[in-house]
Amino acid sequence: MAPQRSDPPGRDIVVIGASAGGIEALSVLVGGLPPNLPAAVFIVQHLSPTSHGYRPRILARVGPLPVAHAQDGDSIQSGRIFVEPPDAHVTLADGRVQVRHGPKEHGLRPAIDPLFRSAARACGPAGGGRDPQRPAR
Repeated sequence: MAPQRSDPPGRDIVVIGASAGGIEALSVLVGGLPPNLPAAVFIVQHLSPTSHGYRPRILARVGPLPVAHAQDGDSIQSGRIFVEPPDAHVTLADGRVQVRHGPKEHGLRPAIDPLFRSAARACGPAGGGRDPQRPAR
């Protein structure tokens, strides 16, 4: 297993969104990640709220990094893949993972947008994004 370290809040993350049929693409992507990836990976896939949540096991079999459902309060750690649990949104704030059963977005829960918005706020320019609440310079 790759060494895990706690990173400064909101640094060195990769956020990935996939539609319901994206498990094959996610498997290829995760299978190609290096075992010493210096970033935390967050995956949200649009699935039924009653899905069984097998994706961490599926993705752990194809790649070198540990994969688990995100849990509320998890610290953001490099070398780990966090997958949203069934029927919950995943967001990032203050160097921690938040898992919430908030309102559906675009008719979906989990939805990709809450993760992407929170990642842009948490990382700003360091994460390749910007806070959507701030005007661009």
